[in-house]
Formats: sequence, C-alpha cells, structure tokens
Amino acid sequence: MNTLTVKGDWNVAKGKLKQKWAQLTEDDLQYLEGKQDELVGRIQKRTGETKDAVESAIRKACDCP
Repeated sequence: MNTLTVKGDWNVAKGKLKQKWAQLTEDDLQYLEGKQDELVGRIQKRTGETKDAVESAIRKACDCP
C-alpha cells in the first residue's frame, strides 16, 4: 500500500488508535495530508508494530477500505 487514504472523522480514528496502543500521544497522531508515511512511521516507532499492521489498524479505525 503506497498511499493511505484517511476519510471520515479523524478524531474518532485517533481515539480508536489510542485504545489499541495506549502509548501513542497527540503528537504521534498528528495527521497532515501528504504525510501518511510519517504518521505510519511514528506509530511504528512508538509501538514496534509492522508497517502493514499499523496501516491495517488505521484503515480499521477510519472505516477505510
């Protein structure tokens, strides 16, 4: 997956991601359009999860395909 498309209410998605990984901070979850790789990288670094696992969790939290 090259581009992660985040749709819907990002605040709801952030809450779901924080429930999954409590160690994430607001700074970790700052989403800026065009900076998807940075967001995934921050979550990977903080949680130790794989890129695929992080992208899957974000898609699930955002109800994205």
